[in-house]
Amino acid sequence: MALNIEGTIEGSSQLIGGDFTTAGEASTLLKVKLTELGVAEDIIRRAAIATFEAEMNVVIYAAAGWLHYYISPQGIRIRIEDMGPGIADIGLAMQEGYSTAPDWVREMGWGAGMGLPNMKRNSDVFTIDSVVGEGTTVEMVINFP
Repeated sequence: MALNIEGTIEGSSQLIGGDFTTAGEASTLLKVKLTELGVAEDIIRRAAIATFEAEMNVVIYAAAGWLHYYISPQGIRIRIEDMGPGIADIGLAMQEGYSTAPDWVREMGWGAGMGLPNMKRNSDVFTIDSVVGEGTTVEMVINFP
């Protein structure tokens, strides 16, 4: 974590695909930082949900990735970049309940097809860019009231 020249607090976490033992650590670190800064609980909840969903998608689907966050007086910007299979049909992937998770992931209770919809629902601005065979980048912005 660092404070840049404009007063924005920045942080990042590396995400390891398939590592369910550390899944949730990056979103928890962001939640702790927002709590320390006195951010409103509803904003913290939205950021934690969106970030956890993104983090789990990296753990489930990608070889690795990064979660970056930027906290400014205006809000929070979260950027997740992964080295995964990419998403062939983003429109389909955004539909609630649609999932390409393998059976072993579903048996663990994940992969219900709510990750991307929950990320969008908890963001004021949501963008996704994906290249099949290369990876996916998601950006989410949550504005402060």
